[in-house]
Amino acid sequence: MLLTEQAAQLQCGDWAPFFAAECAKPYFAALDAFVTEAAAHTTVYPAAENIFAAFAACPAAGIRAVILGQDPYHEPGQAMGLSFSVPDACKAPPSLRNIFKELENETGTQRAHNDLTPWAQQGVLLLNTVLTVEQGRAFAHAKQGWETFTKAALEYAVQQSVAPLAAVLWGKPAQKYAPVFAAVQDRRPVLVLESAHPSPLSAYRGFFGSAPFGKINAFLQQHGEAAIDWLK
Repeated sequence: MLLTEQAAQLQCGDWAPFFAAECAKPYFAALDAFVTEAAAHTTVYPAAENIFAAFAACPAAGIRAVILGQDPYHEPGQAMGLSFSVPDACKAPPSLRNIFKELENETGTQRAHNDLTPWAQQGVLLLNTVLTVEQGRAFAHAKQGWETFTKAALEYAVQQSVAPLAAVLWGKPAQKYAPVFAAVQDRRPVLVLESAHPSPLSAYRGFFGSAPFGKINAFLQQHGEAAIDWLK
């Protein structure tokens, strides 16, 4: 099965106990069967080897911020397993352009790269609520088990450290996970930022002007942690 194979090949460090536990659960078997069948008959993004890229890029114990989106980009060459990120060779999709516009409004500087891997390397978990999608059909893989997986991943992650943690929840699907972060406020400092999704359909309804990047850094520095270099 496609997901089980990818999980087995993943060099995921301290995520290994999480994957071992989830892969053994009935819901994951059903999800795996669904994605495997979909990939056999349609084009599914991201590429199989990148479905769990967010976990390989960001150790659970080192997470300082979570940026939670909805589902992967659904056009060729875009999705790379990190929420909102695309390869530098790919034109930035509208949501990413709006993210960069907000970042420029905060910093006065344009970010030079579309690949957000440097954010992950600084402890930013770039995750979606749903980790696969059919080409040209946004949210086509919703309500098949990914939401259960993502909730479990976040619950696991927030327990791996007592360091300050910021969560950015863009859009209503992401905001459903706010209780996961509220549940650990007694064991680590937590900042939860909720706003509209940065897509063109909703960015002007509360995303623009929300200043998430500066708020995250102010929170981290307030608690003795280094700021994240969002322009890197």
